[in-house]
Amino acid sequence: MFARRTVARVVAQPSLLAAPSNARNMATLREIELRLKSVRNIEKITKSMKMIASTKLAKAQRAMQAGKLYGAANAEVFETAKEGATGSQKLFIVISSDKGLCGGIHSSVTKATRRAFNNAPDSPIPGASVEPDSTVMVVGDKSKAQLSRVLPNNFKLTFNQIGRDVPTFADAAGVADLVVKSGVQYDSIVIIYNKFVSAISYEAAAMEVKGEKALKESEGFKKYEMEDDFTKDLAEFSLANALFAALTESHACEISARRNAMDNASKNAGDMIGSLTMQYNRGRQAAITNELVDIITGASAL
Repeated sequence: MFARRTVARVVAQPSLLAAPSNARNMATLREIELRLKSVRNIEKITKSMKMIASTKLAKAQRAMQAGKLYGAANAEVFETAKEGATGSQKLFIVISSDKGLCGGIHSSVTKATRRAFNNAPDSPIPGASVEPDSTVMVVGDKSKAQLSRVLPNNFKLTFNQIGRDVPTFADAAGVADLVVKSGVQYDSIVIIYNKFVSAISYEAAAMEVKGEKALKESEGFKKYEMEDDFTKDLAEFSLANALFAALTESHACEISARRNAMDNASKNAGDMIGSLTMQYNRGRQAAITNELVDIITGASAL
């Protein structure tokens, strides 16, 4: 008899501690309400960032068009010096930035650099053989973090704080000056950057800049008598021109990619808000229905 009372007391205990179904519904509704509030706040942030990127895009495109003029001048110089033999020792400069929230803009140049070092068929410099110990310099912290895991022993210099605003020729000249003073031996410089295709697309591209030795040995330059300082200054100025063109174009790609990423994030937040609102309304309607059933049942019992 005592055993039966003990068992009955133990079995009855969980039913006394169990929470009513209304409490569970209220907790769930509260969680949905908090999540709705956080998603709405995120949507406000993404819409604001989209508007800011849209405003900056026109300015970045104007700077890109100005930078392309420098690149065109470089192309004309190297067209004259195309007969010069280019050695196999290459220096890679990867153009990236310090900011995120812009899709795969940074991984694009990182993957292109890896394909170039692997001598893949889809390498950004087709037909050229890249030595495994080629030096790498990176502009921007994002690609630096990605490439440091793949090519940790190839790093020589890294640059940051470039591209927070529209890049200027002074930024490109400063990078070119540090590259020349670094003491790295190279026959040519390969700049890997993002090429602006349209407002919604971009692709990784490479721009090769010849070094001082290649300019001296070219047939077009041998026709004239030049001092050594002239060829050295021309090589540095050509590098600054190429860097300026690549920096401005990569900056335009980054702003465009950030606008598209924030637009997609705003759309996804809107879809999530609609789904959560429907879920919240269904849960609230179910809770109200249960309370009405309880009231009617209690009234009928009286």
